[in-house]
Amino acid sequence: MTLNPRAITALCVALTLCALLALPGNFPGLGADARFTLAVFVLATCAWIGTSIDDTYIALGAALALTVTGVISNDTLFGTLGDSTVWLLICAFVLAAAVTRTGLAGRAAVFLVSGARTVRQLVHLTTAALVVTAFAVPATSGRAALALPVFLALAKVLADRKRLVVMLALLFPTVILLSAVATLIGAGAHLITVSVLFEATGQHIGFTEWLLLGLPLAVTSSHLAAELVLLTTTRRADRRGPVHITAEQIQEHSEQPVTGPWTQAEKRCALLLATVVLLWCSEPLHHLPPAIVALIGAVVASSPALGTVRLKDALKTVPWSLLLFMAATMAMGVALADSGAAKWLVSGLPTGEPPVVFLALVIAISTAAHLVLQSRSARSSVLVPLVVAASVGVGVNPVAAALASTAAAGFCHTLPASAKPVTLFSQLPGTPTYTPRDLLRLSAFLAPLTAALVLLFAVAVWPLLGVSVTR
Repeated sequence: MTLNPRAITALCVALTLCALLALPGNFPGLGADARFTLAVFVLATCAWIGTSIDDTYIALGAALALTVTGVISNDTLFGTLGDSTVWLLICAFVLAAAVTRTGLAGRAAVFLVSGARTVRQLVHLTTAALVVTAFAVPATSGRAALALPVFLALAKVLADRKRLVVMLALLFPTVILLSAVATLIGAGAHLITVSVLFEATGQHIGFTEWLLLGLPLAVTSSHLAAELVLLTTTRRADRRGPVHITAEQIQEHSEQPVTGPWTQAEKRCALLLATVVLLWCSEPLHHLPPAIVALIGAVVASSPALGTVRLKDALKTVPWSLLLFMAATMAMGVALADSGAAKWLVSGLPTGEPPVVFLALVIAISTAAHLVLQSRSARSSVLVPLVVAASVGVGVNPVAAALASTAAAGFCHTLPASAKPVTLFSQLPGTPTYTPRDLLRLSAFLAPLTAALVLLFAVAVWPLLGVSVTR
């Protein structure tokens, strides 16, 4: 196997750091378990950065090494697979399969988009529709797959206006990625963040609290990003022309019905989805955990009498590799905290800086991290344990710091390979789409905008919602 320069660099860095950790005289005060944990962490991170080996395989190998050597127990490793957040994601994918099978997403898109009369209206109505999908489909790649047929239908309707098609191709993944922060199930990284916070501090963020904190940020950042996409991808003449998209035009390019009376299956699925979301949002009233609510919804969605999808078919849509990755990285996070490695890593940080400076640094690093770690979940697995440990040391609320890091890591638009939705919409045979140059031009404006917006919410908005900046 030949190694590319990036892999060779990552390997050299990993071996150098591991050699330094292996020498007993280096880093006084660092215990054996902490040294081994840091070595495993360094090797895993460098492998994620510099090799094409599957992320899940690397995470499982790291977690297994920590278990075999006794840094974490067998119960810790296998217990992560039974974590409620893992079950929440499994059941959410079953619900998403039921929604996809009925074609409700197409009807919802037509309901919004067909009302557009100008290009700007089309952009913001499409943005609103994509934000709503965060409540129905977990993970950004799943939402991208669900939205792709809608985009292709719009592209065919607007085939004579190429710049608008390119603009929409860039709009879809941009909004999908930035709006994921709206809900706890929006990305696997969110569940990792919640788990790390609970293990390190005992503080639990439920579906309702995440919704309260994340939805305003998702809506604001998505619509601001939509304006940027519009302004950086089209010319004034492109934006002047009227737009008139009818449901019948979209139906011509859609396999599932988007007009006409609703079927019984669609009605049942819409009612079930609305009920599940309502129960998630009203958790403080009935105290049913989100995972239990999702499990009830999944059982109903796949039941022979009321369901719209067979359970075995729905389970095929579950990204089991992602779930194993989450479980393994949760175990790695426990090892970092319990061994004292995370505390040692951040022990040398200055403590006299204002909290806003610390948050700004966390947000800047998290925003740029996608250039090194392409997996959103991997970024949270690496950053959040360190951010939580560092925030405790400098007097910043770990919940605010972890949320800010996770929200900022949602920006990953710089390169076509930076995120799966960006890759998916950049490779559409027969359909005009964006180029790497278009992405770079958008990122030059969007990166500082999203970073500043996350910082604004962390210091000015979230404190009003109960998450203070300081402890």
